[in-house]
Amino acid sequence: MTRKYFGTDGIRGQSNVFPMTPDLAMRVGIAVGTIFRRGDHTHRVVIGKDTRLSGYMLENALVAGFTAAGLDVYLLGPIPTPAVAMLTRSLRADVGVMISASHNPFADNGIKLFGPDGYKMSDEIEARIEALIDRDNFHAQLARSHEIGRASRVDGDIYRYIEFVKRTLPRDVTLHGLRVVVDCANGAAYKAAPTALWELGADVVEIGTEPDGLNINKECGSTYPKTLQEKVHEVRADIGIALDGDADRVIIVDEQGSIIDGDQVMAVIAGNMVEDKELKGGGVVATVMSNLGLERHLNGMNLDLVRTKVGDRYVVEHMRKNGYNVGGEQSGHIVLSDFGTTGDGLVAALQVLAAVKRAGRPVSEVCRKFDPVPQLLRNVRITAGAAPLEDGNVKKAIADAEAELKGRGRLVIRPSGTEPLIRVMAEGDDPAQVESVVSGLIDVISSVRTAA
Repeated sequence: MTRKYFGTDGIRGQSNVFPMTPDLAMRVGIAVGTIFRRGDHTHRVVIGKDTRLSGYMLENALVAGFTAAGLDVYLLGPIPTPAVAMLTRSLRADVGVMISASHNPFADNGIKLFGPDGYKMSDEIEARIEALIDRDNFHAQLARSHEIGRASRVDGDIYRYIEFVKRTLPRDVTLHGLRVVVDCANGAAYKAAPTALWELGADVVEIGTEPDGLNINKECGSTYPKTLQEKVHEVRADIGIALDGDADRVIIVDEQGSIIDGDQVMAVIAGNMVEDKELKGGGVVATVMSNLGLERHLNGMNLDLVRTKVGDRYVVEHMRKNGYNVGGEQSGHIVLSDFGTTGDGLVAALQVLAAVKRAGRPVSEVCRKFDPVPQLLRNVRITAGAAPLEDGNVKKAIADAEAELKGRGRLVIRPSGTEPLIRVMAEGDDPAQVESVVSGLIDVISSVRTAA
C-alpha cells in the first residue's frame, strides 16, 4: 500500500516543510474528526506534545481542524506518548493525538494518532484519512455552525499518568537504596520520569530535564547515551535510564557505563515473567532488526521469537492478534500489553529495576542475558523519490549477500519509514564477513541512490 503522508509511525517531517505544515495539520484534524464523529454523544479528542518549538504551531492547527469537525479538544501539554494513549482511554476520548517526532532532532515534528481504544490506528484507517485530506470538496466535511467544538487546556493529567506508572512496579518492590540517573532527552517526560522514580524511593539524578524548544534529543536521550554514561560514572549510580523525546523507548546503562539495548531488556522482562508464570503467547514479539542472539537465548528457554516489520505498531498488532504480552524493538520500544497499548520507556525501566532489586545483584549481571551476535547497521541517504532497491544491480547484490550469509547470519535491507534513508543491516557469527557484506551493499546502493 503506497501512502502519501503516513510512515511507520504517523506523519513526520521537517517543521514548516510539507507535509509537516499547519495547513496539513488542520486538514488532518478535520479528516480524523470526520471519521471519528460517530454517534450522538459529545465527541472529544486529547492532544499531547513533546517539547519542540514547532509543537505550539501544530497544536493550534490541529485544534482548528478538530473543532471545525465538531470535536471538543482537551490539550494535555508536554506529556509522554504512552500517557496520551492511556488518557485517550481513561478520558473516554474518541481520538488521541501526540505531536512528536520521537528521537528526531528538534527541527522535525510529527503527528501520531490513537483510536478510542488507545491503540495506534491501522493502515486501513490511515488510508481513509489520506483519502479525506485529498478530497476536492474537503470543506464539505466541516461541522455546522452550532456543532463547532470547544477547546480547553487540561492541568494535572500528567499526575494521573505518574500514578499509573507507579502502579506497574510490583508491590513487593521498592526502589529505596538505588541511585538512578534518568536522562529525559529534554523531551516529553522531563517532569513525569524523575517524579515517578523519586516517589518510588529512588535516589534520582536527573539530566535532560531543561527543555527550551530547541534542545530535545540534542546530545542526550536514548539515541545519544554518551551523556548518560558519563553521568553514571560521575555520580557512581547503580543504573542509568535514557528515554527518547516522547518517552516511548528506553535504553539502560549499567553501573559500569555499558549500554543495555532493547533486546536485552526484552530478555530480562520475559525471563522474569516466565518465573512469575505471567508470560503469554509462548515467547516474545520483536522486529526483523532484533539480534540473532536474542532469538537463540529465547529458544534456549523453549520460547519463540516472532519477528514483524519494523515499527512498534506492527509489533503491537501481532501481539494483539496472537495473545502475546511482551514485545518490542532493539531500539528500545518495549510493549507490555498487561500495562499499556504502546511502547512505554518508563514502565519498561521499572520492570528492569524490579528485576535488579529482586536479584540483589548489579545491573551488569542481571541485564546481560546473552552475547549479541555481531551486527552492523549502516544507512545510505537517498534523494527524495529515488528507489534504489528496485535497481537490477542492487537486487542481484542483495541476492548474492543473502546466499553468502545463509545458515550463518541474516540480512535486512529496508527503506526508513521516517527519513530518506536505506537501512542495511547484517549479522552473523563472523564479524569480518558481516563487515564485507554490508560494505559491498552500501557501495552498490550508493551508486544508484540518486536515480529518481
